[in-house]
Amino acid sequence: MSTGSIAALADRVRDRLAAEPPGITVAGEPVTGLAGAETVDPSTAAPLTHVPQATEAVVDRAVRAGLAAQPGWHALGVPGRRRYLDAFGQVVREHRHELAMLDAMDGGNPYPAMVADIERCLHQFVTWPAVAGMTGGDTIPIDPRDLHFTEYQPYGVVARVVAYNHPAYFAIKAMLPPLVMGNAVVLKPADQTPLSALRLAELARDVLPPGVLTVLSGGAQTGQALVTHPEVRRIGFTGSLATGLAIQRAAAGSAVRHVSLELGGKNAMIVFPDAPVDVVADAVVAGMNLDSCAGQSCGSTSRVFVHARIHDEVVEAVAARLARIEPGVAYAEGTAMGPLVSAAHRDRVAGYVTAGRDEGARLVCGPSVRDRRAGYYQYPVLFDRVEQSMRIAREEIFGPVISVLGWSDLDDALARANAVQYGLTGAVWTNDLSQAMRAVRGLDTGYVWVNDVSRHYWGMPFGGVRDSGLGREECLDELRSYAQVKAVNVRTRW
Repeated sequence: MSTGSIAALADRVRDRLAAEPPGITVAGEPVTGLAGAETVDPSTAAPLTHVPQATEAVVDRAVRAGLAAQPGWHALGVPGRRRYLDAFGQVVREHRHELAMLDAMDGGNPYPAMVADIERCLHQFVTWPAVAGMTGGDTIPIDPRDLHFTEYQPYGVVARVVAYNHPAYFAIKAMLPPLVMGNAVVLKPADQTPLSALRLAELARDVLPPGVLTVLSGGAQTGQALVTHPEVRRIGFTGSLATGLAIQRAAAGSAVRHVSLELGGKNAMIVFPDAPVDVVADAVVAGMNLDSCAGQSCGSTSRVFVHARIHDEVVEAVAARLARIEPGVAYAEGTAMGPLVSAAHRDRVAGYVTAGRDEGARLVCGPSVRDRRAGYYQYPVLFDRVEQSMRIAREEIFGPVISVLGWSDLDDALARANAVQYGLTGAVWTNDLSQAMRAVRGLDTGYVWVNDVSRHYWGMPFGGVRDSGLGREECLDELRSYAQVKAVNVRTRW
């Protein structure tokens, strides 16, 4: 898309927000009289629009609508649900540029990356129903004279709460597995980035049965009401550890619920001395997801353990690449990296940069903002000579800050890589398969790349261990997790 067309799209989206502020609908009916909260463009720090805040009463209304719609949705079977989801996927495809622009304006992620996000998950409208159509229960040969089998039953209404760093992508990815398995879904987007999810709900209103999908914008009170609703027995959350812990506590307070959590990470990349320096330097930058979300990613490999033999060369090469990255307006042509999502988060990241310097790490590149633009910008930061005791080595920053740690003994490197509370992803770079597998098995994480980084492969289970979460996504396990197993024993003789 050309510069002019991107600018024109931004103007059209801005005009539409002004003319038709986003709203909440439940079972096709608009909800009125709600208080609004301002959502802000991180590229300019200017207000975009006001977004309704769903109250506990609205949450209850949405869940009740889902309960009413779910039996009919389930009765359609996978082939019937697939026809609806095919139509929904087609509408999303037709509006992908608008949805991407909403994410660029609302969240600060570069527009081309947000288009890629949506295109990356469009296939799931087709593949999830196809997989579900081949996924059934088991027959169990306990006694050949009788019949023993299992079947899947939906939960009813599923709550999905998603993060701000890939708004439309996470919303689509969150709603499809439970819908395919015959559940109704109530989805709450992050309060920083609600616009694309609310627009998805508007698009779904014309193609899905009323009540099957509801999107509720709001803050912590909205989320609390949703995850504690007595009729919600399945909850899926993507976001921070602190919020994940709060959801676990709240969900367990009044009922037994199945909760899955995709949480944070403090992910390590282990670089062996045989790895090509230029390839590794490219991978370090790519692993931070700077071009898609300014390092605001739970999967970013922000701790880089480099063997002493190539340590200095790698640091120099990474610094040269980071120095060429100029943060800019998320919906401007050629932007290499957008702003951070909010002023508060920018200040939090800047606080970690200060802490790194104060604790003795060497700041190689990346001071705070070098100009006076409005917006929440932070240049990429590279620290060297980082020690495990430093905050930048132990705490999730969720921003464009890379820490380099040296190593010469692999066992020591693995021990330090695992010396954090998280265990989401890891990466290993070497041409020695034996050493690679030793490192893979030594990393206490849920997902590991070898000679690759940051790439997701649909069908491969993604998720973490320890404080990085519970459950797996993007695979058959996720699909099955949105149903309950019913065991049936049929005695065929008296």
